[in-house]
Amino acid sequence: MNGDDAMELEMGVEDLLNKRKLESDRIEFKTGWNPDDIYHSVCAFANDYNNDGGGYIVVGVEEENGVAKRPVKGLPEYMLDSIQKDMLGYNNLISPPYFPQGIPAEVDGKWIFVIVVRTGQQRPYKSPEHVTSKKEKKYNYYIRYQTSSVKANSEQERELINMSDQTPFDCRANHKATFEDISPVLLEDHLRKTGSKLAKQVRERGVEEILNDMQLLVGPPELRYIQNVAIMMFCEHPEKFFGYTYVQMTSFPKGSIENPSISEDFPNITGSVPQMIQATMERFRNLIIREKVIKVPNQMEALRIFNYPYQAIEEAVVNAFYHRDYMSFEPITIEIEPDCINIMNFPGIDRSISEKTIAEGKRFVSRYYRNRRLGEFLKELDLSEGHSSGIPTIQEELEKNGSPRAEFFTDEDRRAMRIRIPIHPAFLEADDQVSLSDSYEKATKKLSKKKIEQYDKILKLLNDGEWHKTAEIAENLGLKDTRTKELLKELIVLDKLIDNGKTKGKLYRLK
Repeated sequence: MNGDDAMELEMGVEDLLNKRKLESDRIEFKTGWNPDDIYHSVCAFANDYNNDGGGYIVVGVEEENGVAKRPVKGLPEYMLDSIQKDMLGYNNLISPPYFPQGIPAEVDGKWIFVIVVRTGQQRPYKSPEHVTSKKEKKYNYYIRYQTSSVKANSEQERELINMSDQTPFDCRANHKATFEDISPVLLEDHLRKTGSKLAKQVRERGVEEILNDMQLLVGPPELRYIQNVAIMMFCEHPEKFFGYTYVQMTSFPKGSIENPSISEDFPNITGSVPQMIQATMERFRNLIIREKVIKVPNQMEALRIFNYPYQAIEEAVVNAFYHRDYMSFEPITIEIEPDCINIMNFPGIDRSISEKTIAEGKRFVSRYYRNRRLGEFLKELDLSEGHSSGIPTIQEELEKNGSPRAEFFTDEDRRAMRIRIPIHPAFLEADDQVSLSDSYEKATKKLSKKKIEQYDKILKLLNDGEWHKTAEIAENLGLKDTRTKELLKELIVLDKLIDNGKTKGKLYRLK
């Protein structure tokens, strides 16, 4: 073993031994290899109760007046390999398993062993009271108290658990990314778009300082880690760190269930999250979204409608990126069907939102946000809605376009989330559709018997000349509100009904 291994330390060995550049309670000296005692400190530093950024355990060094006694006592060279082998077993005894970094270093002509313990991403951690014991092990939470590692009391345990619950994934440190992975161009572009004065400083001061100003770095001063959200926003290849971070889009012109063999796979969309959102929406605008301009009888202005309103699609796409689990091995999947668009992301909606609320498709208020800071960035770019208003925005945009409401689906285990956005009825190619230029008599000649019967039921119910609610009409027909609203809109187009013009509390009666 040679002294070059000391190069792996992110700070000089002398700084470590003299407790320079970092707080003294973050360094612990151990004369010899005593795993039972040392692993209490590994657990305590990993729990990082005081949010200091973890710590260092230096084995083979005696302490004198708060700093290392020189020359160091050192360790026999043969012990260095055996310590690393022992650690593999002890690391797995921590619950959940935790793997600190072990670095041999040569000082004063002798070997020491430095254990670098960063804040654990899966804290809180428990460690056996005696890792070397062969008997059934008793586990405890350990925390740092001044310069010692002690058992956490019940109140401190609760605080540890709350600390882990309050760290969204996008705010956690990424231990693989370097500052070279952050694109100065993307960073500057974002700051310019959001009107930040930092935009002009990126080239002069560098990525690290700007990210620090934006509070996107985690860890102690001598080793700063980049938060996941900075990689999502400012890295051109986030898939290097979060697998399957891309958009997969497929078109099924004859239907994925009816004829799945006829399909068209578009090239996958990659890049930073804002780049992927922009590229996805450009593809929708250029290839999918279509407009119809229809002259309505007895009306000056023509009616402009879209098969899918742009704003509703954009909100659904952004929603998928916002709520995605960036450690899942599934891309965001978009399927273009003849009558709808399905947008899927993994996992599903968290369990704080009931199945009833999901089925209603109104407003989802979650107690837990996986990527809270990402949502803030997207909101700054006017891409995301705040205060859980994304779902209402989708529904409002669809209603303004005269489209049916979007539907939301998740499975029992909440493994996936699917938003179904239906096409405007005027763009369906099926025969059983109403044209805005049709008269009622013309329409009933080409419609199915079933639809004509539904029309007749509605007209009969509303024959009293009074205003009627959608729910009342739907109950009379034995249909869902969504389907009933489609029929009512068609009868308005056919000049048989009128509504009261309200978005909420809409009422209908015969014209």
